[in-house]
Amino acid sequence: MSRIGRLPITVPAGVEVNVNGSEVTVKGSKGELSHTVPSPIEISLNEGTLTVSRPNDERESRSLHGLTRTLISNMIVGVTEGYKKNLEIVGTGYRVQAKGSDLEFALGYSHPVAVKAPEGITLTVDSPTKLSVAGINKQQVGEVAATIRKLRRPDPYKGKGIRYAGEIIRRKVGKAGK
Repeated sequence: MSRIGRLPITVPAGVEVNVNGSEVTVKGSKGELSHTVPSPIEISLNEGTLTVSRPNDERESRSLHGLTRTLISNMIVGVTEGYKKNLEIVGTGYRVQAKGSDLEFALGYSHPVAVKAPEGITLTVDSPTKLSVAGINKQQVGEVAATIRKLRRPDPYKGKGIRYAGEIIRRKVGKAGK
């Protein structure tokens, strides 16, 4: 058995979980998320706990077992607490400013770079060099943060660019002088 997949998921108070065949819907204070469970995996809800089980030990069933349990657990955490990724901008003249719900970056290019906030994602500017991406869907929050980071990846020589808060950039040594 999968060590992660066999763990039961406790449903906290204030969260409503509906299992309708292979469709799992989770409602909480922050919003609503749904997920379609792949066919060999079965989900049962009884007395405030969700249990994910697999019918056999085939390779596909084993790989989907822990994944499904983690996705459903992430949905429950998302609708209760939400997810947040913090980013920081390092570099002279590099900054970000809010334009309504969207962001505008100055990253050393000849033009400002605009980023639209997708539905369900909140982009906030804490300071001209710090911003955060928040939402209830963990996958979507991570994807938007990675897209923003991709605008100007951290340079290994000078360390300039957009990085996750607390990320350590491995620095390279430049050319050796005479």
